[in-house]
Amino acid sequence: MNRIEAHLLATDLKFAVVSTRWNHLIVDRLVEGAELAFVQHGGDTANLDHFVAPGSFEVPLIARQLAETGRYDAVVCLGAVIKGDTDHYDFVAGGAANGILNSSLHTGVPIAFGVLTTDTVEQALNRAGIKAGNKGGEAVLAMIETVNLLKQVRAKV
Repeated sequence: MNRIEAHLLATDLKFAVVSTRWNHLIVDRLVEGAELAFVQHGGDTANLDHFVAPGSFEVPLIARQLAETGRYDAVVCLGAVIKGDTDHYDFVAGGAANGILNSSLHTGVPIAFGVLTTDTVEQALNRAGIKAGNKGGEAVLAMIETVNLLKQVRAKV
């Protein structure tokens, strides 16, 4: 059996990051983690564009439009939806997840779901780099690997 794996080098890759203005205390940390991971893996900050959407519900549309331009190897979506006392959380989190997935499948461009969906602000802060690593950085790493694996898949086809 031939095992095909991708490397984690971002050299010559161009990424778009779409983050939310809502919950910026948390999301700003995710963006910092995303940029750091991109650079640590050989990416050039000149090849990393950052777009700010109002909230997580608006992110999929922006991500899809960016993917459709053909200018980006991947799009990384970052946000934080924190559970409250109403059903609003379920609609926003579900809408963002479904919209991001559909945008990626429709365009064929890898789009990362780096939108935190947590019960508390503390959980969100922990996932934004306080305790449990930085999910923004992890989303970038997943996209670097996915882009490089897709290149190998396309070379085999």
